[in-house]
Amino acid sequence: MSSSTANPSALRVSPLYAWLLAGGVALAGASWFAWQHYHTTSTAGDADTPQMATVTATSVREVMWQPTWEAVATLRAVQGVEIAPEVSGIVDHVALHSGEIVKQGEVLVQLLDDSDRAQLRALTAQAQLAESVLKRDRALYEIKVVSAATLDTDVHNLENAQALQQQQAAMVSKKCIRAPFSGRLGISTVTRGQYLNAGASFVSLQATDTVLLDFEIPQQQAPQLAVGRVVHATTDAWPGVTFTGTVNAIDPDVDPKTRNIQVEATIPNTDHRLTPGMYMKASVDLGVPQQQTVISQSALQFNLYGTTVFVIEPGKSVGGKPAVPVARERLVTLGQAKGNDVVVLAGIKPGERIVDNGQLKLKNNTPVRVVSPPAAIPVALSPQS
Repeated sequence: MSSSTANPSALRVSPLYAWLLAGGVALAGASWFAWQHYHTTSTAGDADTPQMATVTATSVREVMWQPTWEAVATLRAVQGVEIAPEVSGIVDHVALHSGEIVKQGEVLVQLLDDSDRAQLRALTAQAQLAESVLKRDRALYEIKVVSAATLDTDVHNLENAQALQQQQAAMVSKKCIRAPFSGRLGISTVTRGQYLNAGASFVSLQATDTVLLDFEIPQQQAPQLAVGRVVHATTDAWPGVTFTGTVNAIDPDVDPKTRNIQVEATIPNTDHRLTPGMYMKASVDLGVPQQQTVISQSALQFNLYGTTVFVIEPGKSVGGKPAVPVARERLVTLGQAKGNDVVVLAGIKPGERIVDNGQLKLKNNTPVRVVSPPAAIPVALSPQS
């Protein structure tokens, strides 16, 4: 018999086995459907129940707030010039040293003046001769030897000789360049034998015992500003140091391009830490201190529809369980900011509790658990030798 011939009894399936197989498949399908329905229902229930969020909170404060205006400022010396000769000449002697402090009238550079001094001596001699002639003719005029016209000529000759003498003396004086006021010199490269042109500066001189602070304020702030107001200034050149001065002058004109007003303040600088041209940040007091509602800027949430905060309010007790606080979002209107604090003009009241950390995981009416912020870890400082 061929091996390819099938046995009919081998292909016959028992009815009992078929029923058991069908029942198993049906039971498995029902179990899978029940599990899917339970999972979907459970997930939907969890989505409808807000999860409790852990946050930190702070109280809304009411403080005396000093209105201020902050602006970018530039330092300027009370007196500062670029020193240049009035007349041209060759440098004969250099007395200055770059960066040194000089007194008013101290000689800085001497130009060659031999020929000018020689001419001055000649003009001095002419003036002395004219004076002698005038004295002699006056004596002769008393005895009627010379006329009054001759005497008048002698007077004019003397005055002319003296004027030429004074002019030449001024020229000699201009060849000696002196410090016009006390201050600190800049860097100079002038050397002996160098030819200096008239008006060509060779060193700067700055008086910096007191410096001027120039900044601008908008025109709407002008009524609150007055001469004598306190100004605080800082610079990245001296981190953590605040320099205090007072408003010295307010420009009477408003810049038509920017609608700002120029303000000048004076700052004592006896230690010479501030130098002209330095970039500063100025803060000037405006008006009088006022009672204001203040919060930390870390509590703010910025949205397309405005600025909000989450206020912690008592929740409702459900099913006899203790009430859980909830966070409710409120729109706020902000005023001036200073450091990490900001004035709130409307939206919240002093004494209310607001979330200052953990807002990103909150929605309106989210249950919250308020915890204390982590304490700062003290850093041990090694004693300095």
